[in-house]
Amino acid sequence: MLVSIKWLQEYVDTQGLAPADLGEKITRSGIEVDAVIDRSHGMTNVVVGYVKECVKHPEADKLSICQVDVGGETDQIICGAPNIAAGQKVIVARPGATLPGDIKIKKAKLRGEESNGMICSLQELGIESKLVPKAYAEGIYVLPEEAETGSDVITNFDLDDTILELGLTPNRADAMSMIGVAYEVGAILSEDVKLPEISYTEAAEPASSLLTLNIDAPEANPLYVAKVVRNVEVKESPMWLQQRLMAAGVRPHNNIVDVTNYVLMEYGQPLHAFDYDSLKTGNITVRHAKEGEMITTLDNAERKLSAHNLVITNGEEPVALAGVMGGANSEVSASTTTIVIESAYFASGSIRQTSKDHNLRSDASSRYEKGVDPNRVIPAAERAASLIAELSGGEVLSGSVMFDALDKEEKIVTVSPDFINARLGMKISFEEMMRILKRLKFNTEAINGQLVISVPTRRQDIQIEEDVVEEIARLHGYDEIPATLPEMETTPGGLTPYQHKRRIVRNYLEGAGLLQAITYSLTSSKSAQQFALAKTEMTRLLMPMSEERSTLRQSLLPHLLESVSFNTARRSDSVALYETGAVFLKTDGELLDEEEHLAVAMTGLWLDNAWQGEKKSVDFFVLKGIVEGLAAKLGVALEFERGQMDGLHPGRTAYIIKDGNRIGVIGQLHPSKQAARDLKDTIVLEMNLAVLLNAEPEALLYTPVPRYPSMSRDVALVLSKIVEAGSIENTIRNAGGKLLKQVRVFDLYEGDNMEEGKKSVAFSLTYFDPEKTLTDEEVTRVHEKVLSALKDAGAELRS
Repeated sequence: MLVSIKWLQEYVDTQGLAPADLGEKITRSGIEVDAVIDRSHGMTNVVVGYVKECVKHPEADKLSICQVDVGGETDQIICGAPNIAAGQKVIVARPGATLPGDIKIKKAKLRGEESNGMICSLQELGIESKLVPKAYAEGIYVLPEEAETGSDVITNFDLDDTILELGLTPNRADAMSMIGVAYEVGAILSEDVKLPEISYTEAAEPASSLLTLNIDAPEANPLYVAKVVRNVEVKESPMWLQQRLMAAGVRPHNNIVDVTNYVLMEYGQPLHAFDYDSLKTGNITVRHAKEGEMITTLDNAERKLSAHNLVITNGEEPVALAGVMGGANSEVSASTTTIVIESAYFASGSIRQTSKDHNLRSDASSRYEKGVDPNRVIPAAERAASLIAELSGGEVLSGSVMFDALDKEEKIVTVSPDFINARLGMKISFEEMMRILKRLKFNTEAINGQLVISVPTRRQDIQIEEDVVEEIARLHGYDEIPATLPEMETTPGGLTPYQHKRRIVRNYLEGAGLLQAITYSLTSSKSAQQFALAKTEMTRLLMPMSEERSTLRQSLLPHLLESVSFNTARRSDSVALYETGAVFLKTDGELLDEEEHLAVAMTGLWLDNAWQGEKKSVDFFVLKGIVEGLAAKLGVALEFERGQMDGLHPGRTAYIIKDGNRIGVIGQLHPSKQAARDLKDTIVLEMNLAVLLNAEPEALLYTPVPRYPSMSRDVALVLSKIVEAGSIENTIRNAGGKLLKQVRVFDLYEGDNMEEGKKSVAFSLTYFDPEKTLTDEEVTRVHEKVLSALKDAGAELRS
């Protein structure tokens, strides 16, 4: 909300406060002032000029040589505006003038002709292009004839003003009008509010003789007021009105439309003016639209209506989207002679739905959505009729055509002073509370020690006792509330076990050399289920910003691989990234199940020791080792089994198993997927991190330092290539009994001198007895059992 100080002072005395000081007081009372804007922008030496003569520049088709009276002196000024003409009153920046942007005006020569100043457009005075009247959008602004030649434009144009930009919260709809802000400032400064005087002469003929009204949707439109003004002259608004609107951020159009916008900003009550002759039927009917019905709104957009959209019709076809925007078929134009002024109360939910359906928000809809004051609907219509009669020479027909089924009673809120002080933690006297409520213009009685408050309908945010507490607190002064420590038992804060384990995971992975990535939860429907551990129905946004961000992800890997590809494309050949985040799976109900996952993607070199000339590329076992180390850090036992997944290498993929359940997958990206992303060998992991973090850690068992030596035996076995080393390891462990303490694979060979379809796997076996020193005979006896079991499993000793 933009608030002109000069305009505000018509309703409330600001006590001569500097704008910045007034803004500070408003901010401290609860409404934040985002900016204090000087409308003059530091301009100097800008005056009203009269163009006595205007001829084409002999050396330039688009320039004119103007002789301009600037108040007793005539200056020659070269002007390039297409609408410059003799006989106009214009804005002139004289030599030495300063314009917004610290632009200095000097004497100059243009194509050989002297120019002593500059004829200005409104944009050059610091007014935004979107606020400049369309007639002057491409040229200079022409002042009214009554503007005094040589006078100061800053004063005449109300540029000696300051704008306060208010950052309103949704509950403060009352401050979306000048009068509403005046009540707020009046409460802060303990000043009375002066409302506009409404006075006009009515014609003898009643408005009902020209207009009939039908309300077919009273639940959505419980109050509708229509006034008829005839013999109007549609023309440009006076300069004061245009300036008020531009200061409020509204573009002037013509005197009729400008008055409706002026009253909107003044009262906070949206109005609309219809061309009476364009209505054709002399009837206004408010109803819900027919499904599929069409209307062309004032922005020249054709809109298809739904049955829940509220429309204003002429009894036959829609002429306006109620509370949102008028229709092009009833627009006020230069030929309009009779108008109908609409002022109504529309249900906020209905307007919000219509605005959302058509992606169309206006100054009117934004106020209806938050709720307007039911007791300002009729005064706003009267105020508009008064101004239109004054500015257009129109004749207001007597009375109004009205439907009124709206409850306009003030809400009663009862609260005790003890309740207020208990909530604020301080002592405010009963008398001070009464004074604050009086400043707010809340009619208040003291009954049996209680405050019985009649809340004005303009303050629809005051509904319960706590709302009154807030009003008392902010006007008493938040700075006056004492700072105290809570009087209660407190407990120290800390991390939950789950949060603590999550930190362990992150610290471990970063200690292992991985970097954390954070990617979007939204992806494309094509990528949403890639690499997903569990696939469910996809969840799409109703109104996505783009197709690439339209669907909730079911895997972290697609975006993580994008990050890897992004980095490698920028000459980062070795990348190791991890991410912890949620994936979104649909359950049987309406709600989504969010699972916290861990994903890792690695490519390039894992070890690059230039000094020792040692390099090691990332491979499956590097990442498997990281996972095993993480599980050990958390005290959780994991197993791995051969697996496969679309997008991963069929021979280099394994499932991660916890208590017999698959909780993740680890593997190399499929060569075709690597080529598509222009990547070298890339190893990836995704697992259900929540399962890992919620698992109970295994009990820690103390093993004393061995007192007796162990013995090792190595065995090289020839196996079929399809036999997994893990199954052979299990065979060895089962046969080795309690003396076999460790089994480790230390060699794999598939080269020359090896039979087709065969491989050689070498194991190192460690035997140990904590109670005594083992003899060769004891170890040999156990080892023979192992060899026998291996033979039964189909393994051959390699000679």
